[in-house]
Amino acid sequence: MSMTLMSLRAPCTGLCLALACLPVLAQAPEIRREPYPPQAVGSAHTIRIIPETCAYLRGMFTTDPAVPYRYGASKTAGRCQPRARLVDPAKAMPSAAKGWILNDEVRIPQAGCPSRTAVIRIWRKPIDTKAPLDGRGQARIYLQDAKQQAQSGAVAKLPEYAAVLEMVGQGCGGAAG
Repeated sequence: MSMTLMSLRAPCTGLCLALACLPVLAQAPEIRREPYPPQAVGSAHTIRIIPETCAYLRGMFTTDPAVPYRYGASKTAGRCQPRARLVDPAKAMPSAAKGWILNDEVRIPQAGCPSRTAVIRIWRKPIDTKAPLDGRGQARIYLQDAKQQAQSGAVAKLPEYAAVLEMVGQGCGGAAG
C-alpha cells in the first residue's frame, strides 16, 4: 500500500511544481512587440535602449557554436544621469518570485536560419520610493541632491534592470549554424 502511495505522490509532486511555476512562465511582458527583422551573422544591431540606465543593448549572431549570440551594454551619452542600474543577470538572477517584473521580451531571428532565435528578456526591479513624483509619474534624481546624499553616506537605492539571453530553436548546420 505504501508503495502505491509513493508512486502516486511522485507524479503529483512534479505536476504541482509545474503548475506552481506556470504563472512565472506565463507572465506577459509590460512591453509587447513583434519579433525584430532577421539579423545576419556578424551584423551588430541595437536590441533595446533603456533610458533609465543611460545604456543601450547591442547584439550579434556569431559563427561560434559555443556562443551563437553575443550581447552587451554601451552608454548612451556621457552627460546622461542614470535613474536605474543595469546589473549582471548571472548575479541578480531575476525572477517574478524575487520581485522582478518582466519588462520586455525581444525576439531576434537569425537570417538564413529561421529556426534559431535570440530571445532577450529585460527584467526590472522597482524600489519603494518616498520621493515625490513629477508630472510623468517618475521619481527624479537631481545632481545636487544626489551629491549631498553621497557626502552624507546615505546613497539612495536605485531601481535595477537585467537582460537575460536565451537561444531558442536549433542551429541550421554549417559554420554559422
